[in-house]
Amino acid sequence: MSDFIFNEELMLKIDSILEENDYSELKLLSILLQVQEIIPGNFIPEVITKYISKKISVPLSKTYEVITFFEALSTEPKGKIIIQVCKSPVCTVKKFETILEPLQNELGISVGETTEDGLFTLQYSSCFGACDISPAIRINNEVHGNLTKDKIKDIINSYRRKFQ
Repeated sequence: MSDFIFNEELMLKIDSILEENDYSELKLLSILLQVQEIIPGNFIPEVITKYISKKISVPLSKTYEVITFFEALSTEPKGKIIIQVCKSPVCTVKKFETILEPLQNELGISVGETTEDGLFTLQYSSCFGACDISPAIRINNEVHGNLTKDKIKDIINSYRRKFQ
């Protein structure tokens, strides 16, 4: 994942995203989210951050501020499958920790890490609106709730089959 290359094809895709968003500073978050989706590794490398800042005439510090503020954005490569564990107050009361250990064991990684094969990244998230089915996780924007150790194993295995 560290072999990132900013080529002409990627530049044209980014230019298209910038154009769709009117090169607007007001749409910086949207631009960054869209760009991150098209980059292998699901992150925004430094060279891309500089390119976007220059193209929309925004100080580089502001672009980094947005990237580092929002959990959905990253300057580091992530897996193809992003697993987010909600640790909101409701999920804390509903003991999200009971699913964390089985999840980490199934993946072989801790929160904040990516599996060696680059398939899964495990991270914490703020509330994503699944309080009624907590403890819950969100996998690539798909929410799974009322989790148990067995459900976690089945869910992870289904994603392994789907993406490998």
